Amino acid sequence: MQLSTKYDPSPVEAKWYQHWMEAGYFHSTPNPEKEPYCIVIPPPNVTGVLHMGHMLNNTIQDILVRRARMQGKEACWVPGTDHASIATEAKVVAMLRERGIKKSDLTREQFLEYAWEWRNKYGGIILQQLKKLGASCDWDRTTFTMDPAYYEAVIDVFIDLHKKGNIYRGLRMVNWDPAGKTALSDDEVIHKEVASKLYYIKYPIAGSDNEFVVIATVRPETIMADSAICVNPNDQRYTHLKGKKVTIPLIDREIPIIEDDYVAMDFGTGCLKVTPAHDMNDNELGKKHNLPVIDILNEDGTLNADAKIFVGEDRFIARKKIAKELEAKGFLQKAEDYTSTVGFSERTDAVIEPRLSLQWFLKMKEITVPAHHNVMNDYIQLIPPKFKNTYNHWMSNVRDWCISRQLWWGHRIPAWYDADGHYVVAKTHGEALELYRKDKPDSKTSSLTQDSDVMDTWFSSWLWPMAVFDTTIFHDGNKGNADLNYYYPTNDLVTAPEILFFWVARMIIAGYEYRGDKPFSNVYLTGIVRDDLGRKMSKSLGNSPDPLDLISQYGADGVRAGMLFSSPAGNDLLYSEKLVEQGRNFSNKIWNAFRLVHGWQVDEKLEQSEDNITAVSWFEERMTISINELEDHFSKFRISDALHAAYKLIWTDFCSWYLEMVKPDFEKPVDKITYNQTVGFFKTLLRTLHPFMPFITEELWSHLRDKSDADCIIVAPWPPAKPSTVKFIEESERAFLVIKEIRDFRNKKGISPKETLTLHCSENPFPYFGGIVRKLTNINEFQVSNDKPEGSTLMAGTMEFIVPLAVAIDVEKELESIDRELTYLRGFLETVDKKLSNEKFVSSAPAKVIETERKKKADAEAKIGVLEQSREKLRIKN
Repeated sequence: MQLSTKYDPSPVEAKWYQHWMEAGYFHSTPNPEKEPYCIVIPPPNVTGVLHMGHMLNNTIQDILVRRARMQGKEACWVPGTDHASIATEAKVVAMLRERGIKKSDLTREQFLEYAWEWRNKYGGIILQQLKKLGASCDWDRTTFTMDPAYYEAVIDVFIDLHKKGNIYRGLRMVNWDPAGKTALSDDEVIHKEVASKLYYIKYPIAGSDNEFVVIATVRPETIMADSAICVNPNDQRYTHLKGKKVTIPLIDREIPIIEDDYVAMDFGTGCLKVTPAHDMNDNELGKKHNLPVIDILNEDGTLNADAKIFVGEDRFIARKKIAKELEAKGFLQKAEDYTSTVGFSERTDAVIEPRLSLQWFLKMKEITVPAHHNVMNDYIQLIPPKFKNTYNHWMSNVRDWCISRQLWWGHRIPAWYDADGHYVVAKTHGEALELYRKDKPDSKTSSLTQDSDVMDTWFSSWLWPMAVFDTTIFHDGNKGNADLNYYYPTNDLVTAPEILFFWVARMIIAGYEYRGDKPFSNVYLTGIVRDDLGRKMSKSLGNSPDPLDLISQYGADGVRAGMLFSSPAGNDLLYSEKLVEQGRNFSNKIWNAFRLVHGWQVDEKLEQSEDNITAVSWFEERMTISINELEDHFSKFRISDALHAAYKLIWTDFCSWYLEMVKPDFEKPVDKITYNQTVGFFKTLLRTLHPFMPFITEELWSHLRDKSDADCIIVAPWPPAKPSTVKFIEESERAFLVIKEIRDFRNKKGISPKETLTLHCSENPFPYFGGIVRKLTNINEFQVSNDKPEGSTLMAGTMEFIVPLAVAIDVEKELESIDRELTYLRGFLETVDKKLSNEKFVSSAPAKVIETERKKKADAEAKIGVLEQSREKLRIKN
């Protein structure tokens, strides 16, 4: 079989993914003989395409599910997409605009036909892209939150919670998105620091010719909606104004001056304009003082007729025009630069408007209790645990959830109204009419109108871990189908910290409400992928590569490994293309290791040498230790560390050392035992690496497997942890140090690797590795005696070796070389001493780290001592 010198991932990836799909390796059904392992995918928006965050998140999920599959568990990874009400409706409106169609010219049914057309064309793109990454999802279980059965489940939950008294309709201040023309929950508002202006506006005192109060505001466009001016009753500056009124500039409407200790005397001027229709806090103050509510904004953020002036203007254009008008008419005292915190829509990035609106809400105080308690007691683990503090803060201060959205795309609210606004909640018009007639037996109404709003997208996705298996469990008395009872609760959830409250907390709430149990055991929170300047990767900044381009250039395995080389849980990943280059290089390293072994000639009559026996025994120890480390990392969700352990085992221990130890001389054969053991090691290494790099491992498995092995590595057994021994480890480390020192010595002295050398030491340091050291360094013999010959001194840890030289030494050059090394070592020793003398470091660092630093100190001191002796001898000789 001819093997290319360079690994080409493209044909390998296409071939094996198709094979896995056709063989049904991704599909899962309940199996009472097996332990279930289940992950539900965080459903990406149907508007989405693969980005770097998806790459990281789904790579980690795939690693976990592939490993579980190899462990013999019934592994099930459920994929799907979220309908994303706001984002999708915006996409459809944009599509219609390109066709010359306005949403306002369409009926709801016509618009939804276009929405489904858009979803059917674009909605599955991201799932197809995930296949390129190697995602081993059970595609037969693909779920969409607007699937008919799922849709019905969402309606059932709304009706059930309304019956329980948990859902209510009320007129309340909400976060309004003028671009999406819909209400948002508090969690869908992103707060940003914005540079703006603080305007100091003079409000004339009614009935006075020259007296006024000054109000500081960042929103002069809302002065027309003012209902009062409020001062603190303890503020002596304004006691004379009690009971008086002021005139609103530009519109000459009088409003009262009221008193309330809510006003901070030391902020601004100590006078507060109260605008109940356009500020959450002002609304509460308005209720307390029975103030009128004057709404001057339309749904799209333009000024309405109640504003009296600049009607139809956008709010921000009106702000500038009103500021100019105030200045021109002498009402603007001054304007100064000011930084304020402004809320933005998480979906459209529009500036949020507080708005008084009739909406549907879910009561959160009681329903959240189990979800709060079971995260804080670690029944559900957040990884890393630092997120428990933020989770606790949010759950302790939870507010009722505004669940209605003024959109057409989504799950329509099952409320039905008569002409007077009286409503009933029911699944169908017929059921609604029946309920209505029971409620109002004297009414002759035969037709009810359904609420035009839809539910918040998260109100459907909070059911995800249950509804992907069984959409009928939200009825009273339903115990769940076989799938739900087998896979629920799921095992691990992998998601981003920014949706800890949008989605994760709400899934936990729903899980306890409808199953009485957690939806998952562990929540692994990934970091944000950032560029080398620390900026979050985004298309708008132009700093995010196309993941599919990366896969095309470096291979899916290279990209997967590269993303994980620097991604500890909960900490941001600083992406660099060098990482995926490193991943690709790793693929090539493994490929070339296979080519090397594959090219060996085997002599079945040849006996296994002692050196090969030692090499094999050493690598067995080294591999066992590494697999145990790997298991420990997985148990603690240190996925990046697990990859590093596998990487070091393969690149350094196997390729750089083991294969060099057992590699036969040029055109010489290898014995059958060593060859078989090497192939066995190679197959074990491929199994440890498969979850991280599935394609190349499957390809090489197909070349290395024999009849007793699994047909495909995807279902080969995961290498188990087992007790380890360290018979050869300490000596091997010493041997590798000597080998490196000799190779470095040859480079420094310009001595060819082909030229044999002699190595002197006071005692035999290598009872097992002597032959290996000789082979890898071209040492012809070890001289063991207490008599030190003249020559160059090498150090391996604290052990001293001398290379006697047959040729004359250039003493001056040798002294210069020693002095340079002494300068470096003394500086290094100083750094280590500083660390070890730092009480904070010594008290907080792990014992293993302290031990490593002390070993560094001992080695450096030993080397300095030997070098000083060598320098002294050379000076005497000189």
